[in-house]
Amino acid sequence: MKFGVIIFPGSNCDYDAYQMVKSVIKENVEFLWHQEKDLKNFDCVILPGGFSYGDYLRTGAIARFAPIMKEVYNFAEKGGLVIGICNGFQILLEANLLPGAMLRNSSLRFVCKYVYLRTEETDTPFTNACQKSQVLKIPVAHTDGNYYISDEGLKKLKDNNQIVFRYCNPQGKFDPAYNPNGALDNIAGICNFNRNVLGMMPHPERSGENILGSEDGRSIFESVVNFIKGKAN
Repeated sequence: MKFGVIIFPGSNCDYDAYQMVKSVIKENVEFLWHQEKDLKNFDCVILPGGFSYGDYLRTGAIARFAPIMKEVYNFAEKGGLVIGICNGFQILLEANLLPGAMLRNSSLRFVCKYVYLRTEETDTPFTNACQKSQVLKIPVAHTDGNYYISDEGLKKLKDNNQIVFRYCNPQGKFDPAYNPNGALDNIAGICNFNRNVLGMMPHPERSGENILGSEDGRSIFESVVNFIKGKAN
């Protein structure tokens, strides 16, 4: 199978994602420049973190118009797997591939630290290697990670089991002190209705080896491998 990592001007976590796939889970991976228009040979596309186009207008707002995003949209519509991490999540929201919006962190400060996530759903291509309610230790690094959606939108997310990760304490309990950005309902990651598009603010690609402080993030990428190889069998 093959992963593709999109590079937008200003991306800075592209090599982290590439390293996770190539050296940690040992799968094929290629970089994709933001002006490319062909995703036919990929099984999973990653929109990495960073500051696409300098976040000059609004986080992810300019990147949604990049030529490759039309292909990402078509790829997702056909069932292709897409992961948006941090700025990549923001881009997916701006492109309407996921519902909701990102607000400035409630602290109005950049937050960079390890946080804890409770795995809410395990029937997705991105979490099948996890256990229900499993707590993952994964870092965040953002200023605009305060997820927001309308009351009606939140109800739809809950009714369709689209909330994949929530911020929690190390014991898996919800605690405002462990919500790093003030995100509504402690939401750290969601998927689309068809469950083939995932957006998450924490950086699983930065927690794939114990030398980094945690290897919990590799389970997201291993889940994708499980899913794709399961479809092939």
